[in-house]
Amino acid sequence: MTSGTKIGLALGVVAALGLAGMAAFYSGQGRAGNSASCGAAAARAAKMQPLAQGEVAAVEVRTSPQPAPDLAFEGPDGQPTTLAAFRGKTVLVNLWATWCAPCLKEMPALDALQGAFGGPDFAVVAINIDTRNLDKPKSWLAENKVTRLPYYADAQAKVFQDLRAARKIEGMPVSLLVDPQGCELGMIQGPAEWASADAKALIAAAMGR
Repeated sequence: MTSGTKIGLALGVVAALGLAGMAAFYSGQGRAGNSASCGAAAARAAKMQPLAQGEVAAVEVRTSPQPAPDLAFEGPDGQPTTLAAFRGKTVLVNLWATWCAPCLKEMPALDALQGAFGGPDFAVVAINIDTRNLDKPKSWLAENKVTRLPYYADAQAKVFQDLRAARKIEGMPVSLLVDPQGCELGMIQGPAEWASADAKALIAAAMGR
């Protein structure tokens, strides 16, 4: 091997190491940026932690909140929307279906929670994922006098698949608490009594009250 070849190889190694270092630096900066953007969420989550008890003891409060998946679904007008459209509000995202008995059981409580807290600072976004008999969910809501929840839907159930891929959820119902900046504060797999005093205290903390 000539001296020129050795020098060329050495320079190539140095360049490769430099590129690897730059990639690691920018990768680290990206993670730091996500953490920084969820700094306010961390403070809210800390207040929520001791309140995940009683009727909402199964809520997994995030110790290091990260951006929530930007789920895509249809709004009450039938037009496409995403979770990002709710920036500025604390949001309780709930996935439900008429074939899911525990989902149906908690819908009146979610309706009551929307009645108690719904407004410019908070919303329950209950997304129906029925893929057949698409008139059935609205009929069920009307028959059971669930009237305060705007109707959100995803007839392809892609929101469930996306959430399953991002958070490794397995079943229904599932609910996600998201702060006004789009950071995930907590999640629960299974139903909860959302109209209870325990739930209201947890939601108030999630709202920064």
